[in-house]
Amino acid sequence: MNEGANVFFVLLGAILVFAMHGGFAFLEVGSVRHKNQVNALVKILVDFALSTLAYFIIGYTIAYGTTFLASAATLSGENGGGFELQGLTLVKFFFLTTFAAAIPAIVSGGIAERMKFVPQCLATVALVGLAYPFFEGIVWNGNFGFQGWLEAAFGAPFHDFAGSVVVHAVGGWIALGAVLHLGPRLGRYTPDGRAVGIPPSSLPWLALGSWLLCVGWFGFNVMTAGSLEAVSGLVALNSLMAMVGGILVALVVGRNDPGFVHNGALAGLVAVCAGSDVMHPLGSLLVGGVAGAIFVKGFEWCHFKLKVDDVLGVWPLHGICGAWGGIAAGVFGLETMGGIGGVSFASQLIGTLAGVAFAFAAGYLVYGVLKATQGIRLSPEEERRGADLSIHKIGASPEQDIGR
Repeated sequence: MNEGANVFFVLLGAILVFAMHGGFAFLEVGSVRHKNQVNALVKILVDFALSTLAYFIIGYTIAYGTTFLASAATLSGENGGGFELQGLTLVKFFFLTTFAAAIPAIVSGGIAERMKFVPQCLATVALVGLAYPFFEGIVWNGNFGFQGWLEAAFGAPFHDFAGSVVVHAVGGWIALGAVLHLGPRLGRYTPDGRAVGIPPSSLPWLALGSWLLCVGWFGFNVMTAGSLEAVSGLVALNSLMAMVGGILVALVVGRNDPGFVHNGALAGLVAVCAGSDVMHPLGSLLVGGVAGAIFVKGFEWCHFKLKVDDVLGVWPLHGICGAWGGIAAGVFGLETMGGIGGVSFASQLIGTLAGVAFAFAAGYLVYGVLKATQGIRLSPEEERRGADLSIHKIGASPEQDIGR
């Protein structure tokens, strides 16, 4: 009975996180120009499919040492062999696949409007099949003794309950490597370096994407527990409070800008993942609020000071806010700060920096190799036409295209 209940619990979590990929898609659809909307939708869906295959064939084995090359009876748990009863191991794989597939979904927002399609597919396979599970296994499966070393040296391992660093920071810093190789979109900056505004195509689509992500995030965080016995309402409340903090601070710091407000919610949720099981709700509110400010100022700094054309701001949103969340868990998770304890600031700092360095190196290497071997950017003519017609031969409004 417990196995069946846990199968349903984890499966529901997997479905909620799978729905978040629709949020990624519509957030990008609303943020890019109309001529790139179809490409955004196709990229997210195809990346999810490729991620599932790459993670099933090799990624999950790298992270957890489990292979699915066994009979269906064994996989369902009937014959033992390390698989849990009623296919519980299988729905856990589904759940973790939705996490792994978030890596290319995050990257997609940064490289939007000028990335070739096939090289991005190849990058997805390399990142989800090899790079991401390597770091995932180190943190969540104790591979290579890194966690054991941190615990022996600083009293606690690196704590990342639901992936502020393992998923979000890793995805965001991989995206930075990709964006640096791609360069800015045509017309984004004038010859003298001034930024030229490129408005989003649809704020309602952008808002829908944010809402889908926010709703699904409660599966992302709460159901990371993996069983009904381990589930905690504290995780749910901390997620809610961090989201609220991100919204309100982004509203003020972002001067009522609707894009900042809707992404502020996501910034708060990104940051709370790591310590959502150990922080006090007021600590989570503060962590989420700081993340909202980090996103707004980080987006402006990225685009206007560094001249890095990260279209959706995925580096500040996931990369920097995710790193903040990893470090913040080592502060607001402490008992002296109202948390449950069992965390070490030193371990959180070292684990976060390790994730950031690994992810940036992996992203820069993968996209650098693809750039050198086959090119990763659309031609200027294709970019002006738009990725929809250049890659998919159809736009978001086919009737209008025919009528031209």
